[in-house]
Amino acid sequence: MKFHFHELRFLILISMMVVNNIIRLAEPMQTTGNDRSFFDPGCCLGSKSSSAAHKNRTCLATTASLPQISGAGCEVWTRACSEEVLGLARRPEAVEWLRSVRRRIHANPELAFEEFETSKLIRDELDRMEVEYKYPLATTGIRAWIGTGGPPFVAIRADMDALPIQEAVEWEHKSKVAGKMHACGHDAHVAMLIGAAKILKTREHLLKGTVILLFQPAEEAGNGAKRMIGDGALENVEAIFAVHVSHEHPTATIGSRPGPLLAGCGFFRAVISGKKGRAGNPHHSVDPILAASAAVISLQGIVSREANPLDSQVVSVASFNGGNNLDMIPDTVVLGGTFRAFSNTSFYQLLQRIKEVIVEQSSVYRCSAMVDFFENEYTIYPPTVNDEKMYEHVRQVAIDLVGPTNFRVVPPMMGAEDFSFYSEVVPAGFFYIGIRNETLGSIHTGHSPYFMIDEDVLPIGAAAHATIAERYLNEHR
Repeated sequence: MKFHFHELRFLILISMMVVNNIIRLAEPMQTTGNDRSFFDPGCCLGSKSSSAAHKNRTCLATTASLPQISGAGCEVWTRACSEEVLGLARRPEAVEWLRSVRRRIHANPELAFEEFETSKLIRDELDRMEVEYKYPLATTGIRAWIGTGGPPFVAIRADMDALPIQEAVEWEHKSKVAGKMHACGHDAHVAMLIGAAKILKTREHLLKGTVILLFQPAEEAGNGAKRMIGDGALENVEAIFAVHVSHEHPTATIGSRPGPLLAGCGFFRAVISGKKGRAGNPHHSVDPILAASAAVISLQGIVSREANPLDSQVVSVASFNGGNNLDMIPDTVVLGGTFRAFSNTSFYQLLQRIKEVIVEQSSVYRCSAMVDFFENEYTIYPPTVNDEKMYEHVRQVAIDLVGPTNFRVVPPMMGAEDFSFYSEVVPAGFFYIGIRNETLGSIHTGHSPYFMIDEDVLPIGAAAHATIAERYLNEHR
């Protein structure tokens, strides 16, 4: 077939237009910087997991069409990276999910080492995300991991246990268990860490190491942290972080300090033995009440006359029982109390001196004494000490997330936390996040039956955990 020149030129032009359109259709669709999924984009696409823990995985039907996060520009961490993480946590569907998780836990509180249903709820959520984990540690604890599987390893911890308190707050999700309540915010701590897990799983391809997620039982009683460590919770971990909600700070305000943050805490119980006798004939008795009274007075001199005034310490006698017979000198008196200090040296010096004072003062009055510090019952908590570099890491993350005016350097507190056991093993950073909101009534201290939280804190806490972990890996690879 023959073509004239002008017909040939026309065919060439048409062919070029067709090829150009084919190329344009083949180009990948561009998305905006804010079009990022809070869920796993591989979910429901037939991806396979090597972990048996993921067999019961369920997926949201809408997630298959959501794009993978690029994360370009976060090789060197900037405020924009933190804002990207915060944006994920603040998505409306993410906020509602966080509230749902927290409310389910709040309505079904479990005491120390009884957190079986709480632990199951956490594992179910991790299964949905295809996050691998080891269970159990310390009876109900979980050690999960997200990232490359290699170093560096950084850990984030949340405590799970409730308190033996009857909830007095009337609301839809009030505790369903009589005499038990999440009155210290551990339900919120768990929700924040699960939220962080979802963010980190979405950004897993960006992680420059491995994040360890520790869901710990028995912070309130039983030193769950100590048992978690014994079961391998800190294997390969080089730093650890944790948060506690605080009614002292406005919602989403973050606070911490370098060095000693929370005191070491111990309890003592002394049994002082004498000889029973009629109160009208005291010379026929050996009076343990007199001996115990002298011991109580002398205990006050340990702090006031033996401790450095700049080294805060406390010794308080909180119980004194010699019976209720007004005409009889008892054969025994039982007294007890607590002691606190901000360094291990001072703490164990207090322990030694409490025993010496009680035993020796009792002997002055011809009595004998036995002092129990409940060491076999795990009631001694060492001081919680923030590593200066880990504190600075928390401070930088907080300023990027909530702004410099919403970060506070807080004073040390005489409260105690079993997170201290982790801080004795690896560099640690412990911080507070505010939940105070007078309008909602979130003003009551922890361990109050009226304790409640402002749930607006949940996405901030989740973002703080995720940013602390991802940024740490970026800067310590």
